[in-house]
Amino acid sequence: MKSRIFRATAGVAVFMVAACIVVIMGMLYAYFDKKYIDELSQEAVYISQGVEKDGINYFDGFDDKTNRITWIDSDGTVIYDNIADVSTMENHSDRIEFKEALQSSVGESVRYSNTLSQKTIYYATRITDGSVLRISTTHYSVWILLLGMLQPILAVLFAAVILSAVLTNYVSKRIVQPLNLIDLEHPENVDTYDEITPLLKRISHQNKEIRKNMDELRRQREEFNTITENMSEGFIVIDNLAKILSTNQSALKIFGADNDVEDKNVLELNRSESFCNAIDLALNGKHNEQIMKLNGKTFSLFANPVRNEDSVIGAVIIILDISEKEERESFRREFTANVSHELKTPLTTISGTAEIMKNGIIKPADIPHFAGNIYNEAQRLISLVGDILRLSKMDENSFSGEKVDVDLQTVVKQVSQTILQPAGDKNISVYVNTESCVIKGIPSILEEIVFNLCDNAVKYNKNGGKVDITLKKENDEAVLTVEDNGIGIPKDEQDRVFERFYRVDKSHSREIGGTGLGLAIARSAVVMHRGAIKVFSQPSEGTTFTVRIPLNYVS
Repeated sequence: MKSRIFRATAGVAVFMVAACIVVIMGMLYAYFDKKYIDELSQEAVYISQGVEKDGINYFDGFDDKTNRITWIDSDGTVIYDNIADVSTMENHSDRIEFKEALQSSVGESVRYSNTLSQKTIYYATRITDGSVLRISTTHYSVWILLLGMLQPILAVLFAAVILSAVLTNYVSKRIVQPLNLIDLEHPENVDTYDEITPLLKRISHQNKEIRKNMDELRRQREEFNTITENMSEGFIVIDNLAKILSTNQSALKIFGADNDVEDKNVLELNRSESFCNAIDLALNGKHNEQIMKLNGKTFSLFANPVRNEDSVIGAVIIILDISEKEERESFRREFTANVSHELKTPLTTISGTAEIMKNGIIKPADIPHFAGNIYNEAQRLISLVGDILRLSKMDENSFSGEKVDVDLQTVVKQVSQTILQPAGDKNISVYVNTESCVIKGIPSILEEIVFNLCDNAVKYNKNGGKVDITLKKENDEAVLTVEDNGIGIPKDEQDRVFERFYRVDKSHSREIGGTGLGLAIARSAVVMHRGAIKVFSQPSEGTTFTVRIPLNYVS
């Protein structure tokens, strides 16, 4: 404000001084022009009287060089000139002052010389014989006079600026200093200027309202940030030009974007057809849901327009990861189909055999055979249902029984005894090498793990093969290894052997029995105990299953 006061004061002062100088110089110049005309007219009257009396002889001995005197005949021919040689002078019939004098007895004119910066004033009067007597005088133009006065003018202007500075300093202190001392946080306590007291009261009221609104906005923003940042779902807010206004970390993680995305176009995050459709429909005022595939995952997009009265000013996009849901739904459908198929097969056999026996088509001697088929299929059905129920319980983690200390060495030794007979039937050697490994677990579930692995090692082995069962401690883990030299598993199918009802060799599986759930049960049981199971196999060379379970497992 101080500089503005100085500029205003200095500008006004300089302008007023300059204006006064111009006005005064103009008035003086006009005054002296009139004075010159009056003097020339008086001298012209005096000389014209002498010329009328004495003619050209009047100028004999005339030595006045102050003004130029020219006597011009009525046709414009110069009769006499006290400065120049008349023989060299051109005709003056075209001169303005000459024409006016012929017409109205007197004539005046002013001519300027830009090269000499001079002004010449001419006064002419007509003599009784019709000739014209002209007197002229020359003096400098107003600009030359101003230039000659430049030094005092600059001195005056400089003095005006200095005076403005002093005045500004004084005025600004009187005006600005009290204003600077005003406490805008509490303007109601200021009484510097009575004139601004109403304004200060309004400012005080507005300050309170602003602080209140800012506090509310800050609180709402903190709540909003807390909610959005703790959402597992992706959250994006865009304007009507599709520029990002806000987003949370979940959304950035989903799209693999950095934090610097505000004010960028939302389509820079993803340009898939489903994402573009969701944005386009939302900005056109339509609520919509899309399914987006990204990086091997499935996401559900909920895009909702944001309206202000009748216009769409933006949109909100919610992104949900439904990969697990989709996987579970796909798994459920597959599991249902597999269960239906697996249950249908023994039931069809039982029903068909029973119908044959009911209709008396078979011979009495064949009844034991057909009854045996019914019994075997019923046992298979019971086994299948039992495995399905066990899997369901593992999936729901609803197994009854408290987890207790279990020595896996004991479990392995017990299971190895149960497989000796089927192994002996195929001339398979079983080797057991164990050490004590105590873990927290459910004994029956741990037995399922060991039995299924050992049972498969025997079933899918060749006559004269071998099975090596090893149990040891390694890095606070119990490591169980079941290795055989049987038929092996192709590399492209090793990742699927833990799938429910998946069989590598379906024809061989039917021959040896089994439900196709053994390895699935084993994996679920291992997962229940926070462990991991892996398979390594070479076709025709054998298979090795490795189970790792933490010794310090706590449920």
